[in-house]
Amino acid sequence: MSRILGVDLGSRRIGLACSDRTGTIATPLKVLERSGSPDQDHQAIVRVAIAEEVECIVVGLPLSLSGRDGPAASAVRAEAEALRRVAGRIAGPTMTVELHDERLTTVTAERSLLESGMRRDQRRKIRDAVAAAVILQSYLDRLPARPADQAGDPAGEPRP
Repeated sequence: MSRILGVDLGSRRIGLACSDRTGTIATPLKVLERSGSPDQDHQAIVRVAIAEEVECIVVGLPLSLSGRDGPAASAVRAEAEALRRVAGRIAGPTMTVELHDERLTTVTAERSLLESGMRRDQRRKIRDAVAAAVILQSYLDRLPARPADQAGDPAGEPRP
């Protein structure tokens, strides 16, 4: 399995996280500052995806608590479609872009950072990457289990 890039699209920053090759663990990667140009931002995301040998980009979809689209979800859907076009142009058709429900991920990320004892200024620098990791981990946890030889488990046990 190739790696997967998780993306948390914020208005000021874009959080990025990456999976391991087995598709088991998501790790915060970096935070990109918004450039003011959505196309440049999308190109930056795709460049990171290429550098990390990613074939799938998972973008967090901020649904309302009821599960419906609101203005933020509609904006992310449009931005994900633009990202899909940029990925196709730069990386080719093998790089896909998917949406994944991100309800409460920023809250979860902030809570875990608070529990770590990190100072506020330190938390602000990585919060978006941690939120991207929470989104990506949720996505990975919902993937169907793969046979052990595909999952890379040396013990031969399938992933739960």
